Amino acid sequence: MVSTILEGNPDKNLILVAGRSHPKLAADVAEQLGIEVLETTAYDFANGEMYVRYTESVRGADVFVLQSHTTPINKSIMEQLIMIDALKRASARSITAVCPFLGYSRQDKKHRGREPISCRLMFDLLKTAGADRIMSVDLHAAQSQGFFDGPVDHLIAMPVLVDYVRDRLDLSNISVVSPDAGRIRVAEQWAQRLGGGPLAFIHKTRDITRPNQAVANRVVGDVKGKDCVLVDDMIDTGGTIIQAINVLHEAGAHSITVVATHGILSASAVERLKNCGAREVVLTDTVPIPEEKRWDGLTVLSIAPLLASAIKAVFDDGSVAELFDTYPEHHGQGFLFA
Repeated sequence: MVSTILEGNPDKNLILVAGRSHPKLAADVAEQLGIEVLETTAYDFANGEMYVRYTESVRGADVFVLQSHTTPINKSIMEQLIMIDALKRASARSITAVCPFLGYSRQDKKHRGREPISCRLMFDLLKTAGADRIMSVDLHAAQSQGFFDGPVDHLIAMPVLVDYVRDRLDLSNISVVSPDAGRIRVAEQWAQRLGGGPLAFIHKTRDITRPNQAVANRVVGDVKGKDCVLVDDMIDTGGTIIQAINVLHEAGAHSITVVATHGILSASAVERLKNCGAREVVLTDTVPIPEEKRWDGLTVLSIAPLLASAIKAVFDDGSVAELFDTYPEHHGQGFLFA
């Protein structure tokens, strides 16, 4: 029988627990680690309140609480906070909140007066609940790590995504495209990993009084005849990506591959993307993408090996940063430590 605990030295035990938002990802991470997710009793009361209890002792263990903040997002967040509080009161040695997608991460600054900085509030809530450390994938703004008074492991999905794209496109004809000026640095990193091809970005304007609304004006850079790789951190309603695709087609792009880490796919995003004219849309499974939201032109890559590597590195007091240099060597192999 596979253990629910990964044993290190005699004084350290790793336990993985998970909320109800993304059970498949939790199971995949546990499989990579060679353990099982600790059984948790969780249910909702009639008025929507939640109850959580662990079926085994967590005293003295290093516990990783995996919960992706997916729809209904506020419920996912609250459940993770309750789980962390339960672990703190059960005398866990350390608690790491593993949030593959961190809710409210887009609200990381004030655009106008009397607005909240909800991303900061998220980090404060996790800290108050009892989290000693936070692990997340592709935060909307990397500098938001500074909102947490403790270690933040900011994982990047780029190695997973680049690996896939590199094998499917002619690298000599690639142009990496950022959907706006703010993500040019990320596009530069992509270009370096894909052999140093040309860069382009979409000049867009946004009405800060209207959510999920932006206008793509023109492409800056030469994309004519190129196989464009359009990279972003997330696709929510798909509006920004669709407009960028239209602008690239007008500029003479040969093909467009859309790549993003978080496939939120709200509202009519799936219908939009099905008919957008992109060669392929590539996402990771940081949030669950059910079968009814999948189509022939969509590829979903597993983020579990990356999360498992990071969890093992933290548990062993190793370097999480070094994973991004060695990740392809471990991809899909699992860890299975005894």
